[in-house]
Amino acid sequence: MTVKLSVKRIATRVVAAVAALACTFSLAACGEDEAGKIRIGIKFDQPGLGFKKSGTYVGFDVDVAKYIAKKLGYSEDEIIWKEAPSKQREAMLQNGDVDMILATYSITDERKKAVSFAGPYFVAGQDLLVRKDDHSINGPEDLNGKRLCSVTGSTSAATVKEKFASEVQLMEQPGYAECATALFSGIVDAVTTDDIILAGLASASRGKLRVVGKPFTQEYYGVGIKKGDTKLATQINNAIVQMIQDGSWQRAVSDNTEGTDYTPDVRYNPPTPNEGEEE
Repeated sequence: MTVKLSVKRIATRVVAAVAALACTFSLAACGEDEAGKIRIGIKFDQPGLGFKKSGTYVGFDVDVAKYIAKKLGYSEDEIIWKEAPSKQREAMLQNGDVDMILATYSITDERKKAVSFAGPYFVAGQDLLVRKDDHSINGPEDLNGKRLCSVTGSTSAATVKEKFASEVQLMEQPGYAECATALFSGIVDAVTTDDIILAGLASASRGKLRVVGKPFTQEYYGVGIKKGDTKLATQINNAIVQMIQDGSWQRAVSDNTEGTDYTPDVRYNPPTPNEGEEE
């Protein structure tokens, strides 16, 4: 009797352990019903764009995603937010983990081999973030002899060194928040990446940092979707057009870059969303 009871207890613990492990890998396995909801991938660590804050999600990408979801027939409480790290975005779409991704996801020919895009919903440009009172840096050509921070694995700093300032000193950090901290403390003189990301960091700095405002590349942010879904692409593009027309797009930009002098490059913004409607 004792042996049977012990075996039963062990079996119960094994089942519980397996269930707990399943929870780690699947929201559905933990009791969160995804039926009838839309799953959207965003960044959780980019102030001003996609940022998880006290259990809520804020940023420009989040605002655009909410608007699109509403036009597709989903309320905010019918959105399941999922973190979409850069290296995992294609796999998340291919595996059906998410229905769409809005995570500063630039449309490129290489990525279109694996997934499709709708949009663009924003055209960013590589720019520089500097201290508010530093007026010695007004563009990438002013960085010779200066120290420039970018995120590990990013090509943005290399672009500056190759095309504009061969004598710039490069520093890499694991994230943009770390770059901003290095800039605050004087360890580096500037940070480089897409301008709207820098504007989010500037907004979070409470006036201590500023975006130079002279973008020198173009990055077309798209909504990543499963490859070949032209119907969804058309629906998303229609929603983006409406967001631009009714003023919600501009409000989202302004709200998420509040306290900065940031203005999107008017040569490219607002963009014309026509990606993905034909395969």
